[in-house]
Amino acid sequence: MELTPRQIVHELDRYIVGQEEAKKAVAIALRNRYRRSRVEESLREEISPKNILMIGPTGVGKTEIARRLARLVNAPFIKVEATKFTEVGYVGRDVESIIRDLTENAIRMVRREHEERVMPRARVLAEDALADLLVKGPKRSNASNPLDYFLGRQKESPVSQEETTALARRKDDIRGQLMRGEIEENEIEIEVEDEMPTLEVGGNSISLGDMMGNMMPRKTRIRHVKVREARKILTEQESAKLIDNDAVQEEAIRRTEQNGIVFIDEIDKIASSGGGHGPDVSREGVQRDILPIVEGCTVNTKYGAVKTDFMLFIAAGAFHVSKVSDLIPELQGRFPVHVQLKSLTRDDFERILTEPENALTRQYRALLEVDRVLLDFEPSAITAIAQAACNANDSQEDIGARRLHAIFEELLEDISFNAGDENMPPFALKIDETYVEEHLAAENRAPDLKKYIL
Repeated sequence: MELTPRQIVHELDRYIVGQEEAKKAVAIALRNRYRRSRVEESLREEISPKNILMIGPTGVGKTEIARRLARLVNAPFIKVEATKFTEVGYVGRDVESIIRDLTENAIRMVRREHEERVMPRARVLAEDALADLLVKGPKRSNASNPLDYFLGRQKESPVSQEETTALARRKDDIRGQLMRGEIEENEIEIEVEDEMPTLEVGGNSISLGDMMGNMMPRKTRIRHVKVREARKILTEQESAKLIDNDAVQEEAIRRTEQNGIVFIDEIDKIASSGGGHGPDVSREGVQRDILPIVEGCTVNTKYGAVKTDFMLFIAAGAFHVSKVSDLIPELQGRFPVHVQLKSLTRDDFERILTEPENALTRQYRALLEVDRVLLDFEPSAITAIAQAACNANDSQEDIGARRLHAIFEELLEDISFNAGDENMPPFALKIDETYVEEHLAAENRAPDLKKYIL
């Protein structure tokens, strides 16, 4: 990863408005990973990531910053809620499942990359296998004795030279029809493997096939599908054969250990208030269980041992009831970088509605364009929507930018419900300040201050 911190912040600005302090902190942490990789090996092992604690209300971009950061560098990423885990001995998820799930994400990521590399070869092999199926039909297992699976007995009848020549000629004709797309809608029979049953153990799925060492024969079944779908199935099967699973696992574990990003949300909900009894005991136990993962330990997964020493941990919480000092000192020390995220203002809401590449105005414009409704948001409408979001957050619970989703659903409810009729002609709808005020009367109404008078 050779992006400078300024370039990383610039990339994050494309999707996230404001929160410059948090963006700088994660950009520096990401760049330090690259710097560490260029240091001599003897010193590299001594340099560990500086984990980050984000403090701020909900809906201001904490999760989005971490998620976009992982996508930017194509790093294994997982988001977990601290409240989902319980102290060892209680009913709940084990904290080590965080690392197991992160490893699974890395396996899927690396496997997808390997599939893309072998896809051209897999398509050729799948086309050839499809031509064989259209000529001969699917192979059906004729072994009735279970010992045949272990002894490798095969019962094949000899084929004459004339039959071989006729099959080859027929196969060439079929391959030509496949290339021209003439038989895409034809139905054929294809043999597919059934997935082995799985068991849930400690919140993790374990395949019975893996437990038996894949000694038992694979159970197959015949499916009737169209040629178009059969090509996809065969391409997946051929790509799976071409992939080196050992190389996938080795690369995935390396990326998990060196580039993995763990985002722990709602960490303030496990902060103990200092009472020393009741639920606080369990909360402190969860902190102590999380501590070894953050400090650096080795977690056993079904793909091998995974070390957590050089993973980047980003924790986040509102801390509106508890304080950072309510966390146990050992855990506080493992998150040395603290960044404060600010609540969103009206100007922030206006920027959120116009600047990011995935702005809500662009999303709803694209959605309704499918039903031939062309939306046009005037600047006055953007200002009115932002003001309505501020008013709603002030008078109700402050949920940050998530308030905009509720605002837009209410604003466009009638349009979204009535659009979609095939006989309805295309039409343009201009949304201005008057339209917003008429449809968002409740949000724009001044808060009732009488309830605060004693």
